[in-house]
Amino acid sequence: MSGLFRASAAVLLVALTVLCLAWELWLAPLRPGGSLVALKALPLAFPLRGIFAGRRYTYQWSSLLILAYFAEGVTRAWSDRGISQQLAVVEVMLSAAYFAAVIAYVRVSKPA
Repeated sequence: MSGLFRASAAVLLVALTVLCLAWELWLAPLRPGGSLVALKALPLAFPLRGIFAGRRYTYQWSSLLILAYFAEGVTRAWSDRGISQQLAVVEVMLSAAYFAAVIAYVRVSKPA
């Protein structure tokens, strides 16, 4: 069961990273041609290695990191319009699913 949660967390983290980059560089950037807001994807790269390796500690601290992306998604889903609002809803769903997968993995991988 833990393998399913590990794989889910990894896929969701990569998907969220790709979404953040695509959103701010091509799909609906704040400025035409992209913006430096795309750097918001950079913190998502920090836990990638630990997530792929199945390090329990990485899962624990990344669950806190992802809450910032959830909050940004909720804020922009409320305030933005058009495609940006739709992308924000996707960000909320991805970050919530990642959080659930991470918490599930931490629970099932708990030492005896």
